[in-house]
Amino acid sequence: MTASLVYPVRIDAHLDSHLSRWLWLVKWLLSIPHYIVLAFLWIAFAVLSVVAFFAILFTGRYPRAIFDFNVGVLRWGWRVSYYAYSALGTDRYPPFSLADDADYPARLQIPYPEHLSRGLVLVKWWLLALPHLIIVGLLVGGGAWFAVNSSTDDYSWTGGGLIGLLVLIAAITLAVTGRYPRGLYDFILGLNRWVLRVAAYTALMTDVYPPFRLDAGGTDPATAQITPAG
Repeated sequence: MTASLVYPVRIDAHLDSHLSRWLWLVKWLLSIPHYIVLAFLWIAFAVLSVVAFFAILFTGRYPRAIFDFNVGVLRWGWRVSYYAYSALGTDRYPPFSLADDADYPARLQIPYPEHLSRGLVLVKWWLLALPHLIIVGLLVGGGAWFAVNSSTDDYSWTGGGLIGLLVLIAAITLAVTGRYPRGLYDFILGLNRWVLRVAAYTALMTDVYPPFRLDAGGTDPATAQITPAG
C-alpha cells in the first residue's frame, strides 16, 4: 500500500453475517424517524456550509465546530443509507447520533484540515468537481445530483441510479438465497465510497481532489494504510 492510494475521507463498513431475508422490505418505514431528523440536519448543514465557505475564503480555515457538525451529519446519513437502500449491509438500527460509533458496522471519518486554499474554495465545489458530479449523477440518479451539488446529501435514499439498481438485485438475491453476494457488496461499497468522497470535497472539507478510482470492499485504503499490522 502506497501513500498515493490514501484519500483523507475514510469510509469503512462490514457486512453482517446473518441478514434477514425480508427486513429490507420495511426498512424504508423503520428509517422514517431518521429521515425526519436528517431533513433538519441537512438544512443546518447547507447553511453552515455557506458560513464555512466565507470563513475559508477570508481566513483559510474551516471553523472547527462547524466542521465537526457537518462531518457528523455526513456520518449519520451514511449510517442510515448503509442500513437502508444504498447498501442494505446491516440489520442493526442506526444510532441517533452525530458522533463516531466504532461499534456500528458503517463508519465515516474525515481528519480536520488545519489549512484550506482560499482560492480553491471558489471553484472546487462546482467547476473542479463537475466531472465527478456527472459520474455521481449516474451512480445515484438525478436526486443525488441536486444533493451533492448543493452540499446536501440526499443521494443515497433516492433509490435511483446504478447503486439503487445493484442494491435491488442484492435484496432480491438475499430474499431468494438468504445470502448477500460478497462481490456485489464490495462493488456497491466502492460506489458509495466514491460518492461520499465527492460529497466531502464539494462540502469543502478537503482540498485533496477525489480519485477517479473504485476502491471496492468494506475497508477503506486509508484505514488499511494507518492500521498497524497485528
